[in-house]
Amino acid sequence: MTQTLPAPWQRAATGANLLASDGALGVTIFEEMTTLAMQTGAINLGQGFPDEDGPEEIKAAARAAIAAGSNQYAPGKGIPQLRKAVSAHQSRFYGLDPDPDTEIIVTTGATEGIAASLLAFVGPGDEVLTFEPFYDSYGAIIGLSGATHVTAPLLAPGFLPDTAALEAAFTDRTKVVLLNNPHNPTGAVFPREVLQRVVDLARKHDAIIITDEVYEHLTFGVRHIPVATLPGATDRTVTISSAGKTFSFTGWKVGWLSGPEHLVAAIRTVKQFLTYSSGTPFQSAIATALALPDEFYEGISATLRKKRDILSEGLRAAGLDVFTPDGTYFVNVDTSPLGIRDSVDLARRLPGLVGVAAIPVPVFCHPEGAERTRSLLRFAFCKRDEVLEEAAARLATLRDRL
Repeated sequence: MTQTLPAPWQRAATGANLLASDGALGVTIFEEMTTLAMQTGAINLGQGFPDEDGPEEIKAAARAAIAAGSNQYAPGKGIPQLRKAVSAHQSRFYGLDPDPDTEIIVTTGATEGIAASLLAFVGPGDEVLTFEPFYDSYGAIIGLSGATHVTAPLLAPGFLPDTAALEAAFTDRTKVVLLNNPHNPTGAVFPREVLQRVVDLARKHDAIIITDEVYEHLTFGVRHIPVATLPGATDRTVTISSAGKTFSFTGWKVGWLSGPEHLVAAIRTVKQFLTYSSGTPFQSAIATALALPDEFYEGISATLRKKRDILSEGLRAAGLDVFTPDGTYFVNVDTSPLGIRDSVDLARRLPGLVGVAAIPVPVFCHPEGAERTRSLLRFAFCKRDEVLEEAAARLATLRDRL
């Protein structure tokens, strides 16, 4: 008897935890929480996007590019100016030297880079390994590809992997390791020894490493280490980043990837039939952005760290157990000290209780991981100081309102 496989859209929905057991299609948790925030007038600390634009000189560069006529298709692999800027950035910060012509592709955000990379290398019968919790689009694209999504847990309070569980997650079918560092949703920045262990296991099992490093410049007191710089990683690692998080222009959707020529050529084959190209004047502007001085990069990290601390103070005042992040836009809390074990239920009540919206961490997990993270909530702190101060004041009343 022939088995009927789920349709591609069903595999994608299942991978992103959008398909109920009865087959009903739900909405993303981001859409649900945003709707609740709008209905209640709550401060939305769910979805991770800034409420302020990035530097004026970057906007001016985009306007200048539009005025100069950069409004038609860019080359499929990106305009030369941006590919050279990405190469210079990798050299300046990490000592890497990717060839702008053969080892770099500009993508429509990091999301397309991840999708094109996975679709280039995996299919039915293959396994893709990620840490858990995982960003929801990873599960969607893995599901769409037909590959099997395998996870290794990150454990609170530091959200580092259990070494034995990580080793056990690798098999002879592991085709790709998809590594997010700095990590969304936990805010962990993985130390060298953790990253090197991943590399060593990938080499042992002959797996490709795809790294999502969009928060590379948003770390607090610790240094981001690109996987591609580690011994044994260079010839099997595709590094992905984007302009949205670093420069606060998430709506421009300008990303890029770099890696060895044979891997990049395979990804380009897929990518050119997704969007082909996009955002020509924005590509030019981001080339300008990548050349900004060190003071800019140091400043965005210091500013974001202050925002983290403002929000964390209110979360602690609420009686929540706060896991202080080393990077990203996000801080996670444990609701257990308030006697609450179901963060999904609390997330749905929170906008009405105190006027703040957050995201429950279990939605970023498979069922076993959802149980392990059942009492965790994620808050985004990439907002104006006055917004965070108001949110902190509201959250401080949570214990009384419960």
